[in-house]
Amino acid sequence: MTQLISARNGQITPEMEEIAIKEGVSPKELMQKVAAGKVCILKNINHKNCIPVAIGEGMSIKINANIGTSRDRSSNEEELEKLKVVQETGADAVMDLSTGMNIDSTRQAILKECYIPIGTVPIYQAGKEAMDGHGSILDLDKDKFFSDIEKHCRDGVDFITVHCGVTRQVVNFLREQGRICDIVSRGGSFLAAWIIGNNRENPLYEFYDDLLDIAKTYDTTLSLGDGLRPGAGADAGDRAQVAETLYLGELVSRARKAGVQTMVEGPGHVPLNKIPSMIETIKYLTDGAPLYVLGPLVTDIAPGYDHITAAIGGTLAAYHGADFLCYVTPSEHLGLPNAEQVKQGIITCKLAAHAADVAKGRPQSVERDRQMSIARKALDWETQKKYALDKTVFEHIETGEPCTMCGKYCSMKLINDYL
Repeated sequence: MTQLISARNGQITPEMEEIAIKEGVSPKELMQKVAAGKVCILKNINHKNCIPVAIGEGMSIKINANIGTSRDRSSNEEELEKLKVVQETGADAVMDLSTGMNIDSTRQAILKECYIPIGTVPIYQAGKEAMDGHGSILDLDKDKFFSDIEKHCRDGVDFITVHCGVTRQVVNFLREQGRICDIVSRGGSFLAAWIIGNNRENPLYEFYDDLLDIAKTYDTTLSLGDGLRPGAGADAGDRAQVAETLYLGELVSRARKAGVQTMVEGPGHVPLNKIPSMIETIKYLTDGAPLYVLGPLVTDIAPGYDHITAAIGGTLAAYHGADFLCYVTPSEHLGLPNAEQVKQGIITCKLAAHAADVAKGRPQSVERDRQMSIARKALDWETQKKYALDKTVFEHIETGEPCTMCGKYCSMKLINDYL
């Protein structure tokens, strides 16, 4: 019994009741949105210590943080340190994108310590193991694709990215039109290479009903990946991207009929002026499915600062309908992030989400800003710390005293004395 099937049966689950309190909505309203597929609840039945999270229409904007090993840096201890930062800093979900040594061990160690929803990309493991075993991505077969997916779901993974929309037709669109950056999605590139090399259809699309059966068993949400997301601003909104989105709309509909929760992933690198229409188009083509976006990054020239370019795009995307923002760290395009870069990415992404919630008039977000302003006027640094995104920045300021910017010439203190 998935959250979606329960909602369609008119049943308010304990997860819905818990979420409704946090989101400031009625349980019935939340149930109706889940039943319509406009909200998904991230909570695998086997992830026992997980605090459920709702993504979608009428909910606060959520953020995800990526962690995971690589071939060059593979330490479970380092990833658990990052997970600690992720949870303490307030991300709503985390993804384990490991491609290093013993992926199963890393995922299971993270799951054991993780009390927020966790996502994975199972094809990373399938592709890595195929290529590391002195073979190639072309050697993968349907059984390997689906056995890894089931293993992740059985372990308790709450949502999985699956690039089902990278079909033969979509890959042909890409080859015919050409792009500056071709495919920047790792999962998308694995599948495109497999399709071209084997001259066959994507198994995740061809056998989509089998995938739905697995997801339904564990109530794992399918995050329908954007394998053709633009990796350069100049590629944004081209035929290949739109064609994949059309397939994703079809797959959302099929999943809903099967009682499986879905969300849709979005771009990518998108110039600022294109973000509103792109977000609204994706939402329309996928019938209002919860939308999970990477960035979008509004310029391509900011290595070392792409957490900022992503926050600029993420704010606008969330204001126009994106529901779930994937953080970007300062090391994006440069290397695997460390714990401090993970923190910077989360704080910056939370800023984007909060700014969008304020702009949309979300009462809790507007009130948080108001309380912060009241505390700022009173030089009440302890209360400011309570409402701040990063609470560590107040460690060296004494409550009641101005900061070192103005000192005794503090405008707040001066005008308070005379008013």
